[in-house]
Amino acid sequence: MRAGPRTSLPATVLTLLALLLGLGAVQPAAATSPTAAEPAAAPTAAGTFRNPLNTGPDPFVTHVNGAYYLTATQGDSIRMWRSTSLGTLLSADPVTVWTDTDPSRNRNIWAPEFYRFGDRWYLYYTADDGVDDHHRLYVLESERDDPAGRYHFKAKLAPPNHADKFAIDPGILQHNGRLYLAYAGINQYQHNGINIAPMSNPYTVSGNAVAIDAAGGCPEVREGPEFLSRNGRTWMTYSTCDTGKPDYQVWMMSLRDGADPLVPANWTQHSGPVFSRADDRGVYGPGHHAFFRSPDGTEDWIVYHAKTTSTNTYTDRTTRAQKITWNTDGSPNLGRPLALGATQDLPSGDPGSGTYWINDDGRSSGDGTLAYTGSWNSGTGCATQCFWGDDHWSDRAGNTATFTFTGTRIALLSVRDTGNGIAALSIDGGAEQRVDFYGAIRTGETVQYLSPKLPYGRHTLRVRVTGEHSAQSQGGFVSVDRAEVYTK
Repeated sequence: MRAGPRTSLPATVLTLLALLLGLGAVQPAAATSPTAAEPAAAPTAAGTFRNPLNTGPDPFVTHVNGAYYLTATQGDSIRMWRSTSLGTLLSADPVTVWTDTDPSRNRNIWAPEFYRFGDRWYLYYTADDGVDDHHRLYVLESERDDPAGRYHFKAKLAPPNHADKFAIDPGILQHNGRLYLAYAGINQYQHNGINIAPMSNPYTVSGNAVAIDAAGGCPEVREGPEFLSRNGRTWMTYSTCDTGKPDYQVWMMSLRDGADPLVPANWTQHSGPVFSRADDRGVYGPGHHAFFRSPDGTEDWIVYHAKTTSTNTYTDRTTRAQKITWNTDGSPNLGRPLALGATQDLPSGDPGSGTYWINDDGRSSGDGTLAYTGSWNSGTGCATQCFWGDDHWSDRAGNTATFTFTGTRIALLSVRDTGNGIAALSIDGGAEQRVDFYGAIRTGETVQYLSPKLPYGRHTLRVRVTGEHSAQSQGGFVSVDRAEVYTK
């Protein structure tokens, strides 16, 4: 059987992007040095950003017509986020580009990817009827030259020799002027193994699939195939191990230009993982990825999901991005995954995000401050699970933490944990919104709250400890770590 479900955040939460899973910290763990390389509270330039880009897994990004377009697994539909800057994708509101009434394919919709052929966009995905082994591959076609649709259903994608077999994670290989469908599905090597089939056009599979015996360090899966063509070769990267494991990672094979991708022996295996967990940076299970170019076309970037916990879980997978480079032998160098929250330069040609951070100790890279009332605990023990390695936490009802900022929107990120409770959040002294900071698994820098869009100017976000907690929680702690402020 396959490695496990690709669960995602509740649809109502993702649709509104206003109340995102709980947070908090109980007592800090043993202190270690922070790993996110940050300037010493110097003003953050408009040309920088911090992850996460989205709260969902299985991301895919394209930059076209002056904007980034992002999809991620949502479960019940396909949603797309659009932003002129990579740094403001988290604050972008989603557009639902596809829902389906056909009960055979309207459940567990995973891993959408979209490509432009001619003057139309084709959106590839997998879905089932509620039974995991009934996952099959499908493609939509846009009604005009716009990645955000509208779309209509075009076809089911099924190689003749895999006509009614489990299949997920479609990706498109363009090689020698032809199209090929690559995907994860049943073959003689894995229940989730890499298969490649020819296509006569973007919506028609024209021949049998061949199985690729890809290495991976774990026996469970070979999934999410993606492609980079450069330096006389096509590089196929793919994810291995159960996606719930902290060892979920990326491996690679390559194919020389002119070689037939349907001949398995033409693929050369790269030894060992090329992108994997970085415990010292608090990054676990980096995988299911895609590649995109910077706006000016001079840089290559990877977008991927990863977790901040070493626990085997399908939750806490967030979308992140970072620049990749190329080795002297012509192969891609994916580097090491960066700590969540590490400040990076935006892609070349990106017009700038205008974002800045406010840390829990009051430091800010922009026009932001933080003031507390009541007695709060603080420390640096949460290390890689916290921005700058520190946070504040309290379970005293009535205690407050008030962020004052100049901008249009604010996101609150922190640790969630089993001892956390409920906070009341309010913008500019308005009505309070109750947010449960509880989490069954301790995770760091979780997006807890994203404010509504506000007129540009001076605003406040007040976090009030209520002292209350859900039946599952062991306490009423509320944690404060990082706020991300948006000025556009």
